[in-house]
Amino acid sequence: MTQSPSLQTVLKNRCAAGQGLVEHLLKYAQRPEVIILALPRGGVPVAYEVATALRVDLDLMLVRKLGVPSRPEFAMGAIAGGGIQILNDDALRAHSIDQASFDAVVARETQELSRREQAYRGTRPSMQLKDRVVILIDDGLATGASMMAAIHAVRMQAPSRIVVAVPVGPLETVEALRSEVNEVICPLMPDWMVSIGYWYEDFSQTSDEVVVDLLARAWQREAHDHHSSRSPVP
Repeated sequence: MTQSPSLQTVLKNRCAAGQGLVEHLLKYAQRPEVIILALPRGGVPVAYEVATALRVDLDLMLVRKLGVPSRPEFAMGAIAGGGIQILNDDALRAHSIDQASFDAVVARETQELSRREQAYRGTRPSMQLKDRVVILIDDGLATGASMMAAIHAVRMQAPSRIVVAVPVGPLETVEALRSEVNEVICPLMPDWMVSIGYWYEDFSQTSDEVVVDLLARAWQREAHDHHSSRSPVP
């Protein structure tokens, strides 16, 4: 794992970042119990590359960062489905956020969580994670609040193993997550994180349309793979 990267280690884009994770996850290839859960939206292109290369299932773990009202890019926590809420106590103390302001952010992000669930999944049945190997993928870590919310949501469904795989993240956050899951894979751990986008040449926003398209392609491939595995050999 690289802890003091040079500027030459900047990731080209999310697709390339996903391709870079594949070699670290080869032991999970073509295993029917494995499912990759992408944190939308930015985690979806990364996860798509991994799921396609490993030929394993792909789905979503919907989480929403709770941004500080005065600095929305800074996480004071995160929420996930099932009523999961993770708080960043340091951020809450540093910004003296009153209850009304906090509740307003939670309400707004809860609404967006529901919108994305409908937009991305539609009528697709809820995923079943019991006894499965779950690999959580995002385009990077900062405070880790969103990933922690995802971990708690997954744990409620009693998987056999939880793995976190991200292209880049600060050592402190990675170490904090190691005590929460079975395995953390993070090839790039800079001493000075700055931001996730700093380590990408192209960190343009992933659109809803891209998320829906990549999921449709992945689910079509899965249906083909599952059908082929059940087809009798002539």
